[in-house]
Amino acid sequence: RQSSVPFCSHARKLLYPLAPHLGQHRCSSIYEPDYLEVGKSKIPLHNPLNLQIRGYDFPVLENFQRYVHKIAKNMDIEIEDGWAVPPQYLQVQRFKPQSTVIDSEYKMAVYERNIQVVELPSTVGEIFFEVLQTALPEGVTLTVHEHTEEQEENRYIPDNELIELKTKLEELGGPSKKK
Repeated sequence: RQSSVPFCSHARKLLYPLAPHLGQHRCSSIYEPDYLEVGKSKIPLHNPLNLQIRGYDFPVLENFQRYVHKIAKNMDIEIEDGWAVPPQYLQVQRFKPQSTVIDSEYKMAVYERNIQVVELPSTVGEIFFEVLQTALPEGVTLTVHEHTEEQEENRYIPDNELIELKTKLEELGGPSKKK
């Protein structure tokens, strides 16, 4: 019998590339069938995450967004969605030293892009974020946070003309109903 044990393990090593399930023990419960465990990942997955990229220079921001997509594709990370937010305009004033006299005025735009990553394995996430942080260009900020409904609402631009027309219609007595 002892001579058959080395042969069995040797045969298992040779056959493993052809049939990896050979020789494995079943680890299923009495109450749950095996096929329920097949699709589940053993590694914990993150909830949907939003990568928010903000910067003052539009071309640099667009190139970094392209880089994030490329890195995610190379690491087999699934990107579900990506969207742009309208720019925010800032009025910056520089004063003369020790006075309230304006020396110069600047109008700056802050651009924002968002990338939504889903089913990110926790083992890959740390490496992914470290690569992005290392490659982050100067003047660009990257923040990662879980996806919320508030962020979903912020991504849509309100139609001011439509809102104005609806308020005028309500002031006039609402929509007319014809039968």
